Amino acid sequence: MPQDPLIPTPDYLVRLNPEQRRAIEITEGPLLILAGAGTGKTRVLTTRFAHLLLTGRAYPSQILAVTFTNKAAREMRERVGAILGEPAEGLWLGTFHAICARMLRRHAEYVGLNSGFTILDTDDQLRLLKQVMEPWRIDTKRWPPNQLLGVIQRWKDRGLTPDRVTSAEDSDFANGHALAIYRAYQERLTALNTCDFGDLMLHVTEILRTQPNVLAQYHRIFRYILVDEYQDTNTIQYLWLRLLAKRESGPSNIACVGDDDQSIYSWRGAEVENILRFEKDFPGAQVVRLERNYRSTVQILAAAAGLIAHNDGRLGKTLRPGRDDAEGERVQIIGVRDSDEEARVVASAVERLRGNGHALSEIAILMRAGFQTRPFEERLMMMGLPYRIVGGQRFYERSEIRDCLAYMRVLAQGSDDLAFERIVNVPKRGVGAVAVQKLHVQARSLNGPLTAAVRSQLSGGALKGKSREALAGLMDAFDRAFAVVETEGHVVAVEQLLEDSGYLQMWRDDRSVEAPGRLDNIRELLRAIGEFGTLPEFLEHVALVMDMEGDTSEDKVSLMTLHGSKGLEFDTVFLPGWEEGVFPSQRSLDEGGNRALEEERRLAYVGLTRARKRAIVLHAASRRIYANWQASMPSRFIEEIPAEYVEVSGQTSENRRHASAAPSMFATGPLTSSRPSGFRPPRPKVTALKSGPSIGVGATVFHPKFGEGVVTGAEGDRLEVNFENGGVKRVMASFVEIRS
Repeated sequence: MPQDPLIPTPDYLVRLNPEQRRAIEITEGPLLILAGAGTGKTRVLTTRFAHLLLTGRAYPSQILAVTFTNKAAREMRERVGAILGEPAEGLWLGTFHAICARMLRRHAEYVGLNSGFTILDTDDQLRLLKQVMEPWRIDTKRWPPNQLLGVIQRWKDRGLTPDRVTSAEDSDFANGHALAIYRAYQERLTALNTCDFGDLMLHVTEILRTQPNVLAQYHRIFRYILVDEYQDTNTIQYLWLRLLAKRESGPSNIACVGDDDQSIYSWRGAEVENILRFEKDFPGAQVVRLERNYRSTVQILAAAAGLIAHNDGRLGKTLRPGRDDAEGERVQIIGVRDSDEEARVVASAVERLRGNGHALSEIAILMRAGFQTRPFEERLMMMGLPYRIVGGQRFYERSEIRDCLAYMRVLAQGSDDLAFERIVNVPKRGVGAVAVQKLHVQARSLNGPLTAAVRSQLSGGALKGKSREALAGLMDAFDRAFAVVETEGHVVAVEQLLEDSGYLQMWRDDRSVEAPGRLDNIRELLRAIGEFGTLPEFLEHVALVMDMEGDTSEDKVSLMTLHGSKGLEFDTVFLPGWEEGVFPSQRSLDEGGNRALEEERRLAYVGLTRARKRAIVLHAASRRIYANWQASMPSRFIEEIPAEYVEVSGQTSENRRHASAAPSMFATGPLTSSRPSGFRPPRPKVTALKSGPSIGVGATVFHPKFGEGVVTGAEGDRLEVNFENGGVKRVMASFVEIRS
């Protein structure tokens, strides 16, 4: 409806651009607001909320507004109050789970509860589940309760009560008893008049499914529904929203704000298909695209747009600058020799920026995985540049790293009782607090360490059964590692100790989403050990690093994963590790195929669009895995950024392959490469060797680390080479020379 020229435009609409204003003034019927990065989605959502109230279309209690975090809910409440000029009261505004808890209090009797039910925390959930599992005599070492709880939660996230789990949805976890345990667990929760976090949405959705009178009641209450970050909704959230929004009579006044190009949380259940099928779910839906970005420069936006355009599963939009002064610098692509030089280059650049007056708080280093933080942490500390880890712990503070360090401390100094006490029952060996106390008593009587007490009890027959077997195996593992230190070096010894003790296997068996990342962190730790001549030298280094006084100022460089950076912005963003197998992650490609590749590309898009003024992408020609080197290929995402928006320097400055009509090496998925193991060469220096004529399939080439090999695949300056010593590797042509 056109604005009446005689009626002045409200102040809260004057400051909006035309697309933002349209997203607010379309009040009837389903609406999808595709809000690109930096386009002011929060402003639009809160202004729309206030507009519905100020124009008399709804009372506060007639609007349902759903967010993903309490922080977002608080921000929305405050902004709505600022527009209204008074605190907004009586709102149905909050997270999915908070609103469902409020609903469930009203209708608890439909699921066998009363309104005074309690909500269990994770510890109580695990304690209850262990009790429920007892009749099945489940081997909790093989089938840990926390992993079974994860299976149950995934069923709940998909809206599956025990009666709705089909054979296709069933799990072979816990010897095929997972579904029966789930049923018993739910029955026990009901008997105790309690529920867990996942039940809040599951119970309410089930009530809305099965109680038409309750559903009709909420249809009458909620005239308008507003949803933030719709691309991050999982199945149960989607089902709940559809039930509330779709009504037999009258329009579905649901407005969802989201960005399909920033859907990066499939690993925690988010379904990008929810936003992609919005128009199908709600026929007649209008779509408003917010494409004016008020954050980044022209160059950054064009680079990000060119990259994300390679995704097929998207609704499509193109960000453009919302400011007139936003031309800016091109995206920098820097090739370096190895991951150590990568950290040096970034830290040196940070130091130069600070010298030029750049605030450290406006600089971020965004990585694909947590294990990448270590070399940057150490380099920044060495140079006296304060930093913070956002959304996580410092590398050496992580629990799995502390465990491994404890194993190393016992290996280096057998009398380190604190370290031994930490790992004596990790993984679980049946050595509880009482058994440890007995070891302390024995150690005092011997005037020796706990390791001596264990050996004494083993030889004296004081230990029996499984605990005896487990502790004997642990001491044997240490004995073998002691011997290996002398013959093969401390890196091999530590890796063997972690393997023989069962610690690495514990994480391999762990089916939680965190386990693969923990294993990556341990691999990075083993890589770090190789940089020191002896194990004591490394442990001393760690102790000194951990003892450094932290800078209490707020002016610090931010280190975080790309997943943790969503919603944030910085003047300067460094994006290291853009190599095949690192980013995109090889694990994601192996497990998820093209769907995972598209999410990895969305993650790259998120990384680029965090930058206001400059984005610097780095890739290394090689990375060290344990004590061995692995050749690396630049990420396909680098190739997909339009060449006119980048400035290339470093190892690949003369070799960047510009876009062409030729099919990509990556068209049929990533090439495989073998990783050498069992060999600990001295760390070589990699030198870029200029190649003369183009190198074709069948040519014999020489690489400074991997020796001679035969080219088995070639595209431009990218080669696949079968090396005699290293197996099949992907390398840049500039790093080899032709031998025949």
